[in-house]
Amino acid sequence: MTCLWIDAPTGLAGDMLLAGMFDLGVPQSVVEEPLHALGLTGAYRLESREQSSGGLRGRRISVVALEEQPPHSQWSEIRDRISSESLQPRLKRLVLTVFGNLAAAEAEVHGIPEERVHFHEVGAIDALVDVIGVCAAFLQLDPDEVCCSPLPAGNGTVRMAHGSLPVPAPAVLELARRHQVPLLSSPDLQAGELVTPTGMALVTALVDRFEPPDVIVPSRVGIGLGHRRMDRPNLVRIVLDSPASVDAGPRWETIVVQEAWIDDATAEDLALLLSRLREAGALDVAVQPLLMKKGRCGQAVTALVTEAKAEHVRLVWLCFSSSIGLRERRQGRWVLPRRAGVLNTQRGPLPAKQVLRPDGSMTVKPEADALADLSSSSGCSLEQLRNEAGSSLFHSDEAWN
Repeated sequence: MTCLWIDAPTGLAGDMLLAGMFDLGVPQSVVEEPLHALGLTGAYRLESREQSSGGLRGRRISVVALEEQPPHSQWSEIRDRISSESLQPRLKRLVLTVFGNLAAAEAEVHGIPEERVHFHEVGAIDALVDVIGVCAAFLQLDPDEVCCSPLPAGNGTVRMAHGSLPVPAPAVLELARRHQVPLLSSPDLQAGELVTPTGMALVTALVDRFEPPDVIVPSRVGIGLGHRRMDRPNLVRIVLDSPASVDAGPRWETIVVQEAWIDDATAEDLALLLSRLREAGALDVAVQPLLMKKGRCGQAVTALVTEAKAEHVRLVWLCFSSSIGLRERRQGRWVLPRRAGVLNTQRGPLPAKQVLRPDGSMTVKPEADALADLSSSSGCSLEQLRNEAGSSLFHSDEAWN
């Protein structure tokens, strides 16, 4: 499992993210190809140089327009252009998500339908290059998880098409509200806009969680520099971790523990809740009896969930349980490398899981449901089938995870 960490101590903009991707090693051709597919060849020049900011090296990019640009672009025009062109489906969906998130925020800020949104600072050739470029670079890296440190809110005012506006800019603040992006306020940061609407729209579409990763082993680091001069290095760091090797032994992963104490549900209600939690993606669900307030007998229901599934499972609690809330906390666990496969037994294929132990040995365990099904169909006892499985060959086309 690979993790991409975006660390933006002095702010974030689309060109900084793209510069960081280039510095990380993404070829410029990965960005140029989809832009060519959109018919933008000859409309811009992309300049990428290694420079420094505050004494630290990094990469800075500039997008130079080679054709006269309109004063603003309408969201519907950008959407139709991207939708109709021959972009790869995954890239097209991601780019439309970025601009769609921004359009929804602008519509809310101005109190108008999304179809009437005009991008003033966003929508020119440089924004198209930034958004399409970052999305194409991200898909090239294809991380399993993306983390982003909380972003600086900035302070003061910024001059925009609608005049002097408070920082964070209204669209930035609305994007943060809609997508629960934490913003940090610090009196020692330079005044002015630190996070641009394009930068915020990109992270709302790319990032899985807005906090530093619990554990990361850096494999590559890309430094993207901003154009604004500050009293400190103006940069964003993009860190790609090393995927765990097969013999890496136990690995640490973060899980979410969701829990509620329930004293007003029937046994049938609880059974349905447990079933729905598992169907929604909970790794495991447990129930314990307990004595609650007023002497009531209740049940402590606990679900272990991956961070990717946490929001989806959370909705199950709130929609299908009698509880009016739930507790949630992040914990970690050590897990051994494992992979799914099949034991080729004399009575037919038996789904199983292979585990790599720290001493290098491997153990195989048949899946309990599959073992029960085979026992029912063959008329053999579970013990007999386990003995036969122990001498059968295991086959798997999956990678260790």
